[in-house]
Amino acid sequence: MSPASPSMRRHDREILALALPAFGALVAEPLFLMADSAMVGHLGTPQLAGLGVAAALLTTTVNVFVFLAYATTAAVARSVGARDLPAAIRQGMDGIWLAVVLGAVLVAAVLPTASALVDAFGASATATPHAVTYLRISALGIPPMLVVLAATGVLRGLQDTRTPLYVAVGGFGANIALNALFLYGLGWGVAGSAWGTVLAQTGMAAVYLRVVVRGARAHGAGLRPSAAGILAGARAGVPLLIRTLSLRGVLLIATAVAARMGDTDIAAHQIGLTVWILLAFALDAIAIAGQAIIGRYLGADDADGARAACRRMVWWGTVTGAGLAVLVAASSPLILRLFTGDSEVRNDLLPVLLVIAVTAPLSGVVFVLDGVLMGAGDGPYLAGAMLLTLAVFAPAALLVPVLGGGVTALWWTIAGLSMTVRLVTLTLRARTGRWLVTGAVRT
Repeated sequence: MSPASPSMRRHDREILALALPAFGALVAEPLFLMADSAMVGHLGTPQLAGLGVAAALLTTTVNVFVFLAYATTAAVARSVGARDLPAAIRQGMDGIWLAVVLGAVLVAAVLPTASALVDAFGASATATPHAVTYLRISALGIPPMLVVLAATGVLRGLQDTRTPLYVAVGGFGANIALNALFLYGLGWGVAGSAWGTVLAQTGMAAVYLRVVVRGARAHGAGLRPSAAGILAGARAGVPLLIRTLSLRGVLLIATAVAARMGDTDIAAHQIGLTVWILLAFALDAIAIAGQAIIGRYLGADDADGARAACRRMVWWGTVTGAGLAVLVAASSPLILRLFTGDSEVRNDLLPVLLVIAVTAPLSGVVFVLDGVLMGAGDGPYLAGAMLLTLAVFAPAALLVPVLGGGVTALWWTIAGLSMTVRLVTLTLRARTGRWLVTGAVRT
């Protein structure tokens, strides 16, 4: 056995201990929407259509601020590595206060513009009233949703991904129970679904706050907002916000191109995107472990440990991606039958699934390196790399229908071209070692 094996096994235990619960928590979140959709679907098609429009607007708004989790994880993990738990908790509280401020601003913006937002989305006349109702009520849940993101980042930075899993599962169960009560027991319709989700998210935020406050009191950390700390969190989040918006740009352009190809192509594209996002949850779980572990090593002034952990996580990303590739390829006949009975859609979808399978190992490495650099606080580089990816992808995707390519060619630009550009930029950065900035605070 090689001398490196004990170290590798130690890294493996750390990665799996963080990644497996993180995967469960990641999967639980979209189940909220699935549960809402399943229950509202029994009310009627207009109600379900309204929910779809409002939920798309709401999730897009909230997910844009996912940097609240990412930036907080990196900052807290560094303080943990430096063995300064009071500072770690204070960093986390600054992130939570930033979430509260952003949540209040978003509520103030969404409530008076809900009707205009739904109209801009192109909802039908029958779906619009339901969409506006759901959006206005669920907007009240934006602050707790953002607090959940920030508090999740705090716990991940503290090397705890189990508590977020328990909270997510509890929130999912509460959401189902409240929706059943409000929709069917009280007959509140779409409004009941919205209130159920708001209350479930608020309950999750309350549990997180209780955990964080208890930790703050145990370690003598202050709970009051710090203007300097909140501004520091906002500055750290701006590059990650740019990265997230650029990534969203890639997905929106791809969907817009597919929509212009015809109903069959957009149907195959949407199913392919659903499968791809599901795979992303598994790969993102390793990236989350990377954020927490790398931040801790760098905070402990252990650049060699961070580099070794990075190498091992890349191995895990590659192996996981390869395993997912085999799974997608082997299950493609089942996926075809499960998602559609249209033979034309199936004919278009099969090669899309094979593209996703072939590129899955590449995606595995990209997700891991993304998490590693986030954990290192290398946000400005990630923003620039994602902007470059968008600049390369956009013209290539727009040329697909012009050159007569179909949805398969489009997916080669999504999973092939864009992921290759990201792989090159992230690998170059990882090899330079410039991300290995040690210390309790990245300077």
